[in-house]
Amino acid sequence: MNERPVALVTGASRGIGAATAEELARRGYDVTVLARTGPDLDRTAKSVQDAGGKSLVQCGDLADLDFAEAAVAATVREFGRIDVLINNAAWREIITMRNISIESWDKTLRISLTAPAFLAKWAAADMEKRKSGVILNVSSIQSQRVAGIGPAYVACKGALDSLTREFATLYGPLGIRVLALNPGAIDTEMSGDYESADGQSITEQLRDHSHDMIPLHRWGKAKEMATTIAMLVSDDASYITGTTIYADGGYAVNLNPYRLKRLMFPNDF
Repeated sequence: MNERPVALVTGASRGIGAATAEELARRGYDVTVLARTGPDLDRTAKSVQDAGGKSLVQCGDLADLDFAEAAVAATVREFGRIDVLINNAAWREIITMRNISIESWDKTLRISLTAPAFLAKWAAADMEKRKSGVILNVSSIQSQRVAGIGPAYVACKGALDSLTREFATLYGPLGIRVLALNPGAIDTEMSGDYESADGQSITEQLRDHSHDMIPLHRWGKAKEMATTIAMLVSDDASYITGTTIYADGGYAVNLNPYRLKRLMFPNDF
């Protein structure tokens, strides 16, 4: 059996997923990389190999649960084990509840909630054999802080936080830890598609506003999320389970923008 730890990372073609796959390889893991887009996924696989790990590419749509289950089986067949599952993949449409279609709602739930739940079930079945393993769900501060423009997405992230606690309770006695990471505003392609009603990009306006709400005054980087994830799945975090870790630069705890704070206390802020 392969003695190197093995991770399966979904949404691994870019952003947080790609950075996490590479970081885990750097720390001694072999990695299954899973996503819908082939060329980008191949680049991630090469990054894994360049960092010293073996890679297995699984290209497909997580809306297809048969594919999702087969990806877990392929990982175990290729590497003999699965030690870490990173449920990172997500899909969402920026739209209000007034206008969202049933099809969009269902697709979001299937990719962003149902697939992670069942990937955890299938991965845990192998982890149980060794009485160890870690499942980390990449959630979002939008599980708690909402904007009114992503009803299915925020429903999924809230549910994913709850499932993290549920699964930690179920699998903990078998030595499996389950955690959620709630990133804030992270500089990835997924955070760059905000548009006005007439189709103009408003990403920079959103960035400027969020900078004024984030105590660290910047968006996070995918690499920062990757190193946080790598720490949480390592033995350095061996007594952490059933909880949600915020990695948001302080965004979730701040009540009002710094421009208003400066009006009140110009010498303090």
